[in-house]
Amino acid sequence: MSVLTKILASLTPPPIVNPVHYDGWEWKYRFFVFRPALLKNEVFLLSAILLYVAVVFYGRSLNKSKANKWLAAHMPILEQQFTKPSVGGLIQDGNSDFFNFSTGRRNIASLHTVFTLRPRHDLFQWLFQIGRTLVDLQYRPQDDIELDFKLIPGTLPHDFVWAVVAKDELLSVKDGRWDLTFTKTTETAALPSTYSVMSEFADVTENLLKPIGAFSLGAILQDPKIQPYFRSLSVTDQPRDRPPSPLPANEREKHVILSLIAPPSSSAKDTAALVAALFPFIDVLGKMVLRPETKNKLKKVREDLDKDLKDDAEREKKEELSQAQDDKKAAKRRAEEERVSKLSAAEQKKILEKERKRTIRKTQGKTAVKK
Repeated sequence: MSVLTKILASLTPPPIVNPVHYDGWEWKYRFFVFRPALLKNEVFLLSAILLYVAVVFYGRSLNKSKANKWLAAHMPILEQQFTKPSVGGLIQDGNSDFFNFSTGRRNIASLHTVFTLRPRHDLFQWLFQIGRTLVDLQYRPQDDIELDFKLIPGTLPHDFVWAVVAKDELLSVKDGRWDLTFTKTTETAALPSTYSVMSEFADVTENLLKPIGAFSLGAILQDPKIQPYFRSLSVTDQPRDRPPSPLPANEREKHVILSLIAPPSSSAKDTAALVAALFPFIDVLGKMVLRPETKNKLKKVREDLDKDLKDDAEREKKEELSQAQDDKKAAKRRAEEERVSKLSAAEQKKILEKERKRTIRKTQGKTAVKK
């Protein structure tokens, strides 16, 4: 009982000691007495908890409102272009990620609109981002919107990777975009000086930026309303991540990807003209006419890539097979050592002598071959 008593005594909180002299405000109700002046630490703790909870709800509401207002400002365009402009409505994943899926249009299999907003609901992450900007001058946290158009096969008859990128995004644009490593960065007079072009060959750039009928991508990108929010626009026949092996023909996809900085809710319509222009841009992709030598070079690049991917896959497979054989031999050796360790000393001596003779014979055989 003494042990149990000690345990209970250690768990019992100490008695409350009320000072005899208390001149602060107090509230009494029968045998209850409430003296706020004695709870200063608790007040600070409760205030901090309430502040954190308020930040969570405010940040969550602000992010959702930001995504909803941008989507609402662009919904007339989506409704005009797609038979299903918002399948399932705006989908929320956590408190800073939102998605919208559109489908049902000529030349476009689907459109994924992805909102990646700052963690306004998480005070600690928000403060960490602010602190990191003071240390890393290249780090710029911001609200991102990405529109990923998956093209229907045949919409884009040529295989290439091409992009227009805001110059202040050049250092980070290739993060998570293996396909952009195919390109070289150049300048062009057809675009404002704040943009750079990433292209495999100049012929591709000339075809994409030249006016086709009433459409001109260069003229659209000249719009000063768009420039503060523009990050990149890319056309690609390659996946974002390097595949482990050559992709089968039925798994190869072509995409047009627009990356934006989310504008303030009050200026959500400023990017509508650019989003609307992407639909005629996609429609005219099939009218591109590349020079024969450009097409041959593009084809050669992809043939070499498939060869490299195949060689890497075979090399990795051989390494895995070799590792599996080594593991099997090691397991067999350990099992044999365990079996021998359980034998008597005499039997162990016989086995060791037998192994020694086998080793000598192997050595002698190798020596005879060398002679």
